[in-house]
Amino acid sequence: MDKLTSQQVTAELGTTPGWDVADGQLTRTVTRKDFRDALLYVNAIGYLAEQANHHPDIAITSWNKVTLHLVTHSAGGLTAKDFALARQISELG
Repeated sequence: MDKLTSQQVTAELGTTPGWDVADGQLTRTVTRKDFRDALLYVNAIGYLAEQANHHPDIAITSWNKVTLHLVTHSAGGLTAKDFALARQISELG
């Protein structure tokens, strides 16, 4: 998988609302209803990540906040795979 150019990253961000790029990674923090909902959300992301064979960094940063970081380490940056998984995660709500 090829690393995206900065222009490609900008174009992909336009079709991936709610996500930002920071420190070369695709990031998003989501606030869930409560801790249980945050755990269920993380598990749903885990399922999607396993299906895609692409594993984001996930942290429950507060009792109801989940922070995600996606990057393709083997490519040395962001790839189409990161954005594809981000869009699937966004569909979870």
